[in-house]
Amino acid sequence: MKKIVYIILSLLTFAACIKLDPLLYNKQALEEYGFEKYAGEQEVVLDNSYALPDSVIHLLKLNSQTSGEKTASEIYAVYLGQISRIATDTVIVYCHGTKWHMDFYYNRAKLLAHLGGKNNYGVLMMDYRGYGMSKGDPSEEGMYTDVDACLKWLKEKGLSANRTIFYGFSLGSAPATELTSKPRTLSPSKLILESPFASSDMMVADASQLNMPGIYFTELKIDNAEEIKNVQQPFMWIHGVKDDFLSVETHGQTIYNNYKGIYREAHRIEGAGHPNVPVVWGIDNYKKAVLNFIRK
Repeated sequence: MKKIVYIILSLLTFAACIKLDPLLYNKQALEEYGFEKYAGEQEVVLDNSYALPDSVIHLLKLNSQTSGEKTASEIYAVYLGQISRIATDTVIVYCHGTKWHMDFYYNRAKLLAHLGGKNNYGVLMMDYRGYGMSKGDPSEEGMYTDVDACLKWLKEKGLSANRTIFYGFSLGSAPATELTSKPRTLSPSKLILESPFASSDMMVADASQLNMPGIYFTELKIDNAEEIKNVQQPFMWIHGVKDDFLSVETHGQTIYNNYKGIYREAHRIEGAGHPNVPVVWGIDNYKKAVLNFIRK
């Protein structure tokens, strides 16, 4: 019995010293972005009909500085669309997942740009600090500030709240939900979450299979399940039923149940896992559902 207690205490001490935050941020540095020329791995593969001309692909370099930082971090974002039309267009702000960089998610952003027609919506996607070409080290507050730096740029170009849509996938559900619940520069008119996680505590519990507070493993305080209670905007939830990374019941369904706003809709996709929802659902079905929600 004493041996078992010793092992447990040793594990707790080790866990308290070794944080999982670096593992949750699965970043990869880049020297340059490929976008249409990127030939690496992507979750969604599209045919040439989705190709965008260089004239509507705008690489942005923005400064992002949290309240506790002495200097700003240089982050990169991409805007798909005509910058001159931001003052009249509806723009989807896409917050990508934990993996790598914007090139990996570029086809997902293009899907959103093509809802209802070729390059029909403006889409802004960013690499959080430490991802891709963005400088600095990832952090929770840094991630929120990075997304808000993009919102400041959009607002300067004439975007208004009623024409702003937030879309958060996986890790990106944190800034999308946080900045809808507690708006800074722009409050979105609608919120879409795909494969979201309920909280950092629940994520750690799933990964460790230990009924322990998440603080033992991570400094993250993310709690989408609590923040969603403050969201009044129409809300769309999409989740793969076979998601073995963020389970549909523990994470997505909890968030959906906690939403108390004016309208919500759920899409539980049979046969889909964590990264492949649009593909398993069917690209056309996915586009139709998201477009219908945006147009409601």
